[in-house]
Amino acid sequence: MPGIVSAIRGGPASRPTIDRSIRLAAETGEEIYFIYIVNVDFLSHTAVSRVHALIEEMNEMGEFILLHAQERALAQGVSAQGVVRKGNVRAEITQLCRELKASYLVLGRPGGSEQKDTFDPEMLHEFRETVERETGAQVIFAGGESP
Repeated sequence: MPGIVSAIRGGPASRPTIDRSIRLAAETGEEIYFIYIVNVDFLSHTAVSRVHALIEEMNEMGEFILLHAQERALAQGVSAQGVVRKGNVRAEITQLCRELKASYLVLGRPGGSEQKDTFDPEMLHEFRETVERETGAQVIFAGGESP
């Protein structure tokens, strides 16, 4: 059965995405696959000798964030799994949508957060078109209209 891919990064900015994913799963009966991507591109520009240890710590943090999202879903009677990937955010989200033959991809909205956004509004619009064309998943934006 296809599912709902929900891209989260943790913290308060992810709450609307998690909540929208849970509501959608309750409406459709589909399972949620919360995805957290460990993006280590910034480490390629450093001479830090602890790169492997940093990657593992980021991976563990992602697993913790996903457990919290899964618990919120379970508390509302919705089935959810967590998926941690390492690599490029766009590529990993798209690949998971392909693998699952996802019906939906739920994304947060840029702005309104102190964290640096992965997408500006124009990039988000382009990403939406790419995902829908390449995977067939319908992209839904948490917290409002699509860009």
